[in-house]
Amino acid sequence: MDQFLSFLSGGFTQASWWQIVLFTLGMTHVTIVAVTIFLHRSQTHRGLDLHPAVMHFFRFWLWMTTGMVTKEWVAIHRKHHAKCEKEGDPHSPMLFGVWKVLFRGADLYRVESANKETMAKFGHGTPDDWLEQNVYAKHSLWGVLTMLAIDVALFGAIGLTVWAVQMAWIPFWAAGVVNGIGHFWGYRNYNSPDTSTNVFPWGIVIGGEELHNNHHAHGTSAKFSAKWYEIDIGWGYIQVLKFFGLAKVRKVAPKLKLETNTKAIDLRTLQGVITHRYEVMARYGEIIKTTLREELGKIKPAHDDHSASRLQRVRRWLHRNEDVLHPEQRAEVDQAIAHNKSLSTLVQMRRELGRLWESSSASSEQLLHDLQAWCQRAQQSGIAGLEQFAQRLSRYAA
Repeated sequence: MDQFLSFLSGGFTQASWWQIVLFTLGMTHVTIVAVTIFLHRSQTHRGLDLHPAVMHFFRFWLWMTTGMVTKEWVAIHRKHHAKCEKEGDPHSPMLFGVWKVLFRGADLYRVESANKETMAKFGHGTPDDWLEQNVYAKHSLWGVLTMLAIDVALFGAIGLTVWAVQMAWIPFWAAGVVNGIGHFWGYRNYNSPDTSTNVFPWGIVIGGEELHNNHHAHGTSAKFSAKWYEIDIGWGYIQVLKFFGLAKVRKVAPKLKLETNTKAIDLRTLQGVITHRYEVMARYGEIIKTTLREELGKIKPAHDDHSASRLQRVRRWLHRNEDVLHPEQRAEVDQAIAHNKSLSTLVQMRRELGRLWESSSASSEQLLHDLQAWCQRAQQSGIAGLEQFAQRLSRYAA
């Protein structure tokens, strides 16, 4: 009886509380690494190729610690990118609300995983060998129950808590925080046509997935960090695997090239602008923010409270990509800036600039002519920020 009670209190290891905490954090971190490197960057977006041995380790680990099926995860995430923020997005906080995605993101995954059309359309190219068909996908529950038995054997009754934390780790951090908060709160390096944000500049806890806006701007890139101060620990692990010949990087985000001096706008300029369009629009958004502050400063001394209040109401929307605004929000923006020449000019010229990469039928020569004309108008606009922006744009290169 004493041996049984001793087992219940500490399992075979009789580990101390801090050893159990370290074990749990280590196990959950490896699970995060498996999700970001294998499921996300390699399987979903094909940003890198992994050695078969590494692939199978990650598949086995995820079977044991999450019970997730590779095809289901990949298909659902690909659909998220294809339908982002629109009807059909499996887990958009714009559609379901941020709290539902944050705390019930796993439920949204389960619902979408039962959609056979989603699996057939977006789940192609994932592992389909004997193990996948007869073990990992067919008996996904076996793995997590085996993990439960291991945790209890190692730590006794407290192993149940360790197991519960392991099971909740991915649903909370990946399905909840990344898909919920990562489309609701944070900063944006790129004005991509969605609400994605970088939750933190240091991607450590969620393996680099914290840099969600960077990922949405360059979906197929195996590297998520973009600024010098951003840390993508997942990219660090990839570099280690690459050093040992266990990974091959296929795609990373293109680096912005700027000519030393202002030059004539040519096809290389056009290609550079289109390639870095989300960075271009992010900078443009900063011009709108600056101009809005200046315009509000001019209005207040004149005691035109009505105009000021209307601009204040649309302040959060004015610099954002119009694709993510509701029709009533766009209408309110148009109404608020209708009698403000500078802001009206900026919003209209942003729409015209966006047509450079939205047009699917115009020739390169036509697009180049449009870009040249746009820059000429910008430099003659009388808006200092827009004039400087046009000068910088002329330095872009593919």
